[in-house]
Amino acid sequence: MIKIKNEFLNVMIHERGAELWSIKDASGNEYLWQGDPKYWGDKALNLFPYIARMTEGKYTLQGKTYEMDIHGFAKDTVFQVEEKSDSHVIFSIHNTEETYKQYPYQFEFAVSYKLEGSKLLVTYIVKNKDENEMYFGVGGHPGFNVPFEENTVFEDYYLEFDSVADAKRVGFSEDCFVMGVNEKILLEDGKRLSLRHDLFDDDAIVLVDMARGVKLTSKEGKKAICVTYPDMPYLGLWHRPKTDAPYVCIEPWTSLPSRKGIVEDLATQPGLISLETGGEYRNQFSIEVRG
Repeated sequence: MIKIKNEFLNVMIHERGAELWSIKDASGNEYLWQGDPKYWGDKALNLFPYIARMTEGKYTLQGKTYEMDIHGFAKDTVFQVEEKSDSHVIFSIHNTEETYKQYPYQFEFAVSYKLEGSKLLVTYIVKNKDENEMYFGVGGHPGFNVPFEENTVFEDYYLEFDSVADAKRVGFSEDCFVMGVNEKILLEDGKRLSLRHDLFDDDAIVLVDMARGVKLTSKEGKKAICVTYPDMPYLGLWHRPKTDAPYVCIEPWTSLPSRKGIVEDLATQPGLISLETGGEYRNQFSIEVRG
């Protein structure tokens, strides 16, 4: 377990998956979901090189078929610490014989965590060390405790976007594949989504054309968790369907799952990032505790 801290936040990260394990303020209040397997045993997955599900659990590339688990293999891989200071740490993994069976590229994938005041910056860095162009998706899957203040309940909380936008909900099948038809999502005052457990009865709400920052807070409290994702075109909102799970995930993504009934060709699937030989890709989102 690796720790970073400053005067505002104490953060813990596990080497397995470079997964956030704890975000506490100076008073010791915990904001990160702590992984009760009754609802969801993870805390804050890093998703690479694919986001969510593949049709039949597989894809094709250059005429060959490969299998990959949901959300890719990074979440299950032990990362190495490349750099470390009191308030900053960088984790990385590289291709191995095992990853090559799922993903036939030579690569480096790094996750950087850096504290700046009350904000935690999460940066994904992908390097293509292969002789071929590389295709991938990357994103975060952090869960946050709801409630996170005393004398509040789940239904007191809401998500408020930092600007009015013509947000749309990506159309998904019952088994969570892309259907190709998006619908406008109705937000209160064009910005706010009040939390109810039954919001997630049909699984994740995935948004596109949304504002690039959102605040999780309550009408009865004074604290907030703000997530910004300026270069992530999709945002997933989720907790375990048809439960009273006391958390919500706010998930910035670069791409979407497979289309319904299509075993995707990684080189042609819409929305995936392509990276040339020798290229480097970076994307960042942040988590800020206010109040």
